[in-house]
Amino acid sequence: MDQAGLGLALATAVPQELADDLAEQFVAIRRDVATNTLGRAAPGKFVESVVQSLQALENGGTYDAQPNVDGYLRGIESRQSPLPDGLRICAARLARAMYALRSKRSIVHKGEVNTSFYDLRLLYAGAQWVLAELLALAQGIKGEDAARLIEEVQLPAGELVEVLDGRQIVHGDMTVREEALVVLMNLHPDPAPVSEVQRSIDRRSPKSVTNALTKLWKDKLIHRNDEKRVVLTEPGLQEAIRVAQSHVR
Repeated sequence: MDQAGLGLALATAVPQELADDLAEQFVAIRRDVATNTLGRAAPGKFVESVVQSLQALENGGTYDAQPNVDGYLRGIESRQSPLPDGLRICAARLARAMYALRSKRSIVHKGEVNTSFYDLRLLYAGAQWVLAELLALAQGIKGEDAARLIEEVQLPAGELVEVLDGRQIVHGDMTVREEALVVLMNLHPDPAPVSEVQRSIDRRSPKSVTNALTKLWKDKLIHRNDEKRVVLTEPGLQEAIRVAQSHVR
């Protein structure tokens, strides 16, 4: 996803600062979905930027620095507005549902039944739909360019990690070190037996996986407990996220 290009296109419909915010937040949500990473993107901030964008479209470019998100979205449907119904009714209802999902359900902490990832995917789908509606208002760019951007926005976020038979199968051309980091990121925050990491990376030689884990431990990117389980440290988690995001298109 070309974040800069998306921001430039959106800026033909809404103020540049809002366009940049929407593009940045959308790409962050997309990366979280693709890398199975929770709590890094800010869907609530995305919805706030959507509200500010709707305000700007209604009011000739002006908007509230700290909008009453739920109040605005509740009220817009029942009053006169120059916005097309796709934004005034459909986008407003969808954004309000996204805001409720973000506010009323945790997308960071795990429960007995982990709803976090499909909550995040639903938020991503909602963000795709809203951005497509805003891009439909884009001016000053060729129709085929707008259509291409809308198609790109609508693309599913490719899964970087696929879980099969209890193995964390990492897709992408990575080193053993990078693959180990991504496997542990997908299992985080639960400590994983070294044998489980080796089983997930069984296309590599066991010695190369052991060497990679030893080097990660020496670099303080993983912690190894007395039960021969390993878990990412905070710097390790940040490094794993960086690696994962660098392999997401």
